[in-house]
Amino acid sequence: MCTAADLRMAAVRVLGFRARCFAAPRKVIGRVCAVLLLALAVPPAHAAEPVSDRQAIHILDRLAYGPSAEDLRHLKSLGIERYIAEQLDPASLTEPPELTARVAALDTLVLTPVELFQQYGPPRPADGSKPTPEQVRERREKARTILQQAQEARLLRAVYSRRQLAEVMVDFWYNHFNVFANKGQSRLWFAAYEAQAIRPNAFGHFRDLLVATARHPAMLFYLDNAQNAAPGSKRPDGGEAGLNENYARELMELHTLGADGGYTQDDVVALARILTGWTIARTPKASPDGSGFAFNSAHHGTGPKKFLGHDMEEGGEAEGLAALDILARHPATARRIAFELAQYFVADQPSPALVERLAARFAATDGNIGEVLKTLFASREFRDSIGGKYKTPYRYVVSAVRAAGVPLANPKPLLSAMARQGMPLYGCQTPDGYRDTADAWLSPDASLLRVSFATALASGNLPVAAAQQTPEVALAMTPRPEVMAVSSVEPKREPVDAEALQRLLGAALSHSARQVIAAVPPAQRAALILGSPDFMRR
Repeated sequence: MCTAADLRMAAVRVLGFRARCFAAPRKVIGRVCAVLLLALAVPPAHAAEPVSDRQAIHILDRLAYGPSAEDLRHLKSLGIERYIAEQLDPASLTEPPELTARVAALDTLVLTPVELFQQYGPPRPADGSKPTPEQVRERREKARTILQQAQEARLLRAVYSRRQLAEVMVDFWYNHFNVFANKGQSRLWFAAYEAQAIRPNAFGHFRDLLVATARHPAMLFYLDNAQNAAPGSKRPDGGEAGLNENYARELMELHTLGADGGYTQDDVVALARILTGWTIARTPKASPDGSGFAFNSAHHGTGPKKFLGHDMEEGGEAEGLAALDILARHPATARRIAFELAQYFVADQPSPALVERLAARFAATDGNIGEVLKTLFASREFRDSIGGKYKTPYRYVVSAVRAAGVPLANPKPLLSAMARQGMPLYGCQTPDGYRDTADAWLSPDASLLRVSFATALASGNLPVAAAQQTPEVALAMTPRPEVMAVSSVEPKREPVDAEALQRLLGAALSHSARQVIAAVPPAQRAALILGSPDFMRR
């Protein structure tokens, strides 16, 4: 935990600090550090604010990526209960046409895994010869488009989508079933994995989500199950294949039961044997539906298998589906998913009573995620947890852009800010995903990076409104998502409207923060608001 002494030292250090990317003024950063110090000394004065305004911001901080002026108006016009019900039914919400058009222009997002491999995978010269180093390099450069488009789409949706809870749940589930975007051929498929395995199942039954992730080429490659074969099997190159336990272990430890879920090493081996033959199909002939999944019966291990106390019937691919059913419906899985949802939406250490209620609802509805969320959002623990979560770098950056109403034409400065703060988008290398607790992100150095970002954004010096590559035909999102502008010149860099920002976020600012903000010139207030400890929490 970051102490007052830590932040006092950080305040001294930051007076000479000049960020490489943003070059924030010393006096602005110094004043933001003063807010940091005051916030530690003076408890937040949330109770003194009108409950309706503060609760509305609380709901948007949890079910959405923080308040925007448009969304705050919408929530207050509907009321909290109707807003929650609306967000739990994302299909009922029409997206802004301009957002839809912007995302539709990102053509790699609609390709199947087989199409992605054919167009962006390793080059295959028509004459059957070995590709040259130059051909390999060119294809690798071309494949970077997949990451660029996936990152842009994710940020555009997070900032402008009316289906905010759907975007929040995509982030939650992708992190839970994490795939690192830069591991070998996973770089071809991770975006399709989000689009085809995560998004369609974010509110459905957990079992369907589990199966979709297990069968996707991105996961099959990332956690090596494509290499998992019965001992003695032959690889395409003639070498001998064998059992690979990596996915089976992570499937139980991270995706379902948890490390304390009651399984043994024998269960890991049994599950690995059950999942032998689940592999990747890279050609249209091998995967007519384009999904990229194939079952290779020649690599499947036969013979008796006992998994978590169950005698598994011989059945090829069906054995794997039966094992996933057992895991999806296991009480330990219910408790693990309940804990992670409560931690994500309520508190770093949620109450055991809440976790048990959510786990009971998970079990009673056969893992219906939407029903579990209804129970969670109706809980007193959720309603009373105002300001109890510290934002990850991803949430902090996205929420700042939403609150500021800054047009988003160029996502690169936002991606750079997330990476500098230790959370590159799609860049978590380990299968456990990014942590969502304060101790992972709260430190003096991290606070300085956030202050620098807030100062650059508030002053208009962060070029997010400038077109990325083709300024002569630049599509620029305006602060209101229903309006898009086509500009032939780089937009003028305007500072954030501090008065509008304070009207939007005022109910969430502590008394000490408001005092400091009122004492500085108006030109510096937006940076102080976006860099305040109150805004770094949700």
